[in-house]
Amino acid sequence: RHMKIDLKHINKLFFIGIAGDGMSAVAQYLSGTGKEISGSDRQFSYAKKSFRQKQLEDIGIKCFPQDTSGLNQEIDLVVISTAIEPTVPEYKLAKEKGIPVIMRSDLLAAVSMHKKTIAVSGTSGKSTVTAMIFHILEKCGLKPSLISGAGLTSLQKKGKIGNAVTGTGKYLVIEADESDGSIIKYHPFIGIILNIDKDHKELNELSDLFKVFKQNSKTLIVNNSHERTKNFSQELKNDFGYDAGVGFRITDFNQIDFFSEFKINDIDFKINQIGKHNAENAAAAVAVCAKLGISLNDISKALMSYEGIYRRHQIIKKKNGITIIDDYAHNPAKLSASIKACQIPNEKLIVWFQPHGYTPTKFLRSEFVKELSETLRDTDEIWMSEIYYAGGTADKDISAEDLIKDIKQTGKNAFFIENRKLFPEMIKSKIKTPIIILLTGARDPSLSDFADFVSGKLMIDSFGKQ
Repeated sequence: RHMKIDLKHINKLFFIGIAGDGMSAVAQYLSGTGKEISGSDRQFSYAKKSFRQKQLEDIGIKCFPQDTSGLNQEIDLVVISTAIEPTVPEYKLAKEKGIPVIMRSDLLAAVSMHKKTIAVSGTSGKSTVTAMIFHILEKCGLKPSLISGAGLTSLQKKGKIGNAVTGTGKYLVIEADESDGSIIKYHPFIGIILNIDKDHKELNELSDLFKVFKQNSKTLIVNNSHERTKNFSQELKNDFGYDAGVGFRITDFNQIDFFSEFKINDIDFKINQIGKHNAENAAAAVAVCAKLGISLNDISKALMSYEGIYRRHQIIKKKNGITIIDDYAHNPAKLSASIKACQIPNEKLIVWFQPHGYTPTKFLRSEFVKELSETLRDTDEIWMSEIYYAGGTADKDISAEDLIKDIKQTGKNAFFIENRKLFPEMIKSKIKTPIIILLTGARDPSLSDFADFVSGKLMIDSFGKQ
């Protein structure tokens, strides 16, 4: 299914599953370049339009239900992602009609050849670093382009999805994903490796993918405080991390409430983000932007106004000593970093996590148990609801309850609550302020609604009127 394409001669593109974060980003970007974009999605209907459908239609993208009605002979190219199985009727029809079908990653690789592309890779933090680099370049007047997996809060405030911008400048910032192996398709002007942890694949398989990415990158910048990425270092003066040697060194990290302060090469930085991992993310962005000739003072000033991205330690509500935070953490390393960032002295922490996918949960079971039991303080609690199932073929031979039982064995406070709707009710008696409630999980589109639900229940019920 790997194919090379010449974008110049392609004008009409149809995306199957266009509402997905990765798909919608490429679609919006190409729409901004003047291409005619249409697409379908399982969640679209003619009668009741979803919010995402309206957002896409607002910028001129035609949206159809997934019923083949949008596919016609005028379409030059059909775009699919790894989530689209060959049994999907539209995929079948495109094949029958002889319309070329391309993977999203091949299309993104083709798009990235037209700009000086900065590709952010690693098993954690890609969306954040991509957003930070874009924000700095934007603030410094370089009019960059963006194709990402998560919406920037600053763009979402304007009613946009926020994960794509078609800029007039020469730089394009993208995420290079290792989970589907597509990372090897990109040949970036600057490649970044943030970290390499067991996520969807075994470590040796991951290392092989990153080796190809290293060869394909004109300049490579790596995290020098992460043991597995260190080996990829080419030029130490470009590298970043807490012990980056001669590169962009982070020192004097300090978290105050929901801000982080630190120094990079003796320049003061303050970001509206929590956790040591976000200082590392900022250092990655600093290393890239410094390489592009921007001064550390200008970068520091730009990062002060960075507002974060959707569902990455997003504060949903802060009231009466209760802080509710919604986060996307879903693999063991991310979950551990997310919890550490919320472990504020003298504040209780209750974590709720919904694992996704039976196969990945089973694959990472021992890592989840190890990371969580080592990260949780004695006063913290972890609650899990049943594994989120997105459809497709899967052996349902593991439950989130298995993970909870394993964590309990290590002496930590762990609770299984199959039905997540009961969660606010169950923790109400345990709330002693000040408290942080961290809600985490990925892939399930209803998670942000769940965060609002928990917030409403706890804020209203616990303390009378809001």
